[in-house]
Amino acid sequence: MTSPEPTTIADDRHLASFNIRFGWIALLVYVLLGLGLEAIHGFKLGWYLEHETRRLMWTLAHAHGALLSLIVIVHGALLWLWPATDEPWRRVASACLLAATVLLPAGFFLGGAFIYGGDPGVGVALAPVGAIALVVGVALTARNLRPS
Repeated sequence: MTSPEPTTIADDRHLASFNIRFGWIALLVYVLLGLGLEAIHGFKLGWYLEHETRRLMWTLAHAHGALLSLIVIVHGALLWLWPATDEPWRRVASACLLAATVLLPAGFFLGGAFIYGGDPGVGVALAPVGAIALVVGVALTARNLRPS
């Protein structure tokens, strides 16, 4: 079994720029979602306002998505500032944070899209998976990121 090829500073910078770009695109999506929710609320659409569960779940999707997007941007900036070689935790932490940025808000959004008797739909099951990915990504970064 051969060991994986060590990463280079250029690979690390590529990972950092990918995180930053992904974070800004995700932030745009979640800001637009928030504006859409404000518009729906402003037009007093009953299918949204009459379901407290839907309003809560979609608000959680917007808020978590925006915050996680900012976390991904900061993570990418830290990887850029402190590049390193041969540290596989960086790719794992990055993948976990990117997954959390999609899964956690998607779980809340899908949970609010399909409501069953006041309870969120089964899509909300994605939220805990995203939360676990978030915890792993943050823990890896907090434990291993050191200025050079």
